[in-house]
Amino acid sequence: MDNEITAIKEWLGTGSINLFGLPMSGKDTQGIRLAETLGGKFLSSGMIIRAMEKQTKQHFSDQGILAPTNIFYEWVLPYFKRPDLSQYPLILSSIGRWHGEEDRVMSAAADAGHETKAVIVLNVSEADVAKRFEAAKVLNDRGDRADDKNTQIFQTRIKEFRIKTAPVLQYYMSKGLLIEVNGDQTREKVFHEIIDKLYQRAITD
Repeated sequence: MDNEITAIKEWLGTGSINLFGLPMSGKDTQGIRLAETLGGKFLSSGMIIRAMEKQTKQHFSDQGILAPTNIFYEWVLPYFKRPDLSQYPLILSSIGRWHGEEDRVMSAAADAGHETKAVIVLNVSEADVAKRFEAAKVLNDRGDRADDKNTQIFQTRIKEFRIKTAPVLQYYMSKGLLIEVNGDQTREKVFHEIIDKLYQRAITD
């Protein structure tokens, strides 16, 4: 795997890879590991938005809905130009989840030297993420997030993905950027599939 990782790093440079998937599909888990492996920095739109919600006392995520596009642009996109991130590749978790935000995300990333090199979707069925949700409630391993504890809110998040985010994936597919990964495997197997498919992209681009 070392040779694959070296090739991916050379191909990626200071570019960015954006991960998508249903709630509980493992985006942050895989994104954090990928950033560590590639010597990059991890950015999650969900983490950024939840932090800003606390500061501004606005509430979107605890209702299970996506932040309005203008709020997303204001809160999240400036991260691309942060000086402390300029020399690193970026591994993104669902940056731009609402269809229509894609061009602005790609432009902001490219302008900051973090060209979008690939978009990964972790394919897990709605039935399987529902099982993961129930298991997480029992384990209580998701912190105090209301959107990970309330079944109705969780179902709202799935609906938001289906209506607003699924078209985003079609957009990236039309651009030749989408990489599909089977997310219904062990974490280790998912990670290895991500590396294998990024390597294939790296040697063919």
